[in-house]
Amino acid sequence: MSEFNQPVSGNDLARFAGLQTFMRLPVAETAEGLDVGFVGIPMDIGTSWRSGTRFGPKQVRQESAMIRPYNIQTGAAPFDSLQCADLGDISINTFSLADSLAIIQRSYEALLEHPVIPMGLGGDHSMTLPILRAMAKKHGPLALVHVDAHADVNDEMFGERETHGTVFRRAYEEGLLVPSKVWQIGLRGTGYTAEDFTEAAGWGFNQRLASSLWHKPLDNLGKEIVESIGDHPCYFTYDIDSLDPSFAPGTGTPEIGGLTTPQAMQLIRGLRGLNIVGGDLVEVSPPYDPSGNTALVGANIMFEMLSILPGVKYR
Repeated sequence: MSEFNQPVSGNDLARFAGLQTFMRLPVAETAEGLDVGFVGIPMDIGTSWRSGTRFGPKQVRQESAMIRPYNIQTGAAPFDSLQCADLGDISINTFSLADSLAIIQRSYEALLEHPVIPMGLGGDHSMTLPILRAMAKKHGPLALVHVDAHADVNDEMFGERETHGTVFRRAYEEGLLVPSKVWQIGLRGTGYTAEDFTEAAGWGFNQRLASSLWHKPLDNLGKEIVESIGDHPCYFTYDIDSLDPSFAPGTGTPEIGGLTTPQAMQLIRGLRGLNIVGGDLVEVSPPYDPSGNTALVGANIMFEMLSILPGVKYR
């Protein structure tokens, strides 16, 4: 018997049965003894357009039941070398964004008392700010890989300074990030002013517009990012709206002209070697994709992220 937790096999229990945990992993009450913990953050009160991401963690877990433990294409075998479990959901205050962000930060600070890599299942992107606050307390200012249609560097939205569109301005202002080691990939759409797309570059952020990536493989971009960041502690946040809506329509703020799923997989696989200390998948909104395909894509992206964490064994 393996010393590491294993997903329940579809040959032992039908994939449509059993507990809905990420990849049918065991549930853990605490992060003690874990290398990786999957954390649900069912929240959509930080959104500015379409809601529904409060249902994201549940459906991502549901669709993850189809994923098997070995990555045939890359040889990654994360469950042969990392102790993984599902830590359930953080109990946010669904009537207060400010209180919810404080709850998330406290919850992560408690998790990080253990040497665990937390992987968040969102939830709207506002959740990443309190996570970065907690992560930076432990690791210092972080490198960041941020895959998204939007830079999320607004100053305010409707007079509020903490929303899903202001995350990385706040993180920059608070010194949570090393600007020269921030990479924002897949940016596109329209803005209110030209500065919407240039201001963060002036801070030192490295940005790649989606249009510059059309019809191109992204494995070399991944390698460029690894060379730039080196072994600095890195947080990886993946917004599902980085993908074109033809691949992932179930999201709150869709923008045409996005990445393809093969490009997403190439990019993530190219990031192997980063010192990733935490990550998240955000903005899956099941009500806008009843087929479940967006959550299926999100679950597989999370598996790809898991497969490049430090310590993963490759066969």
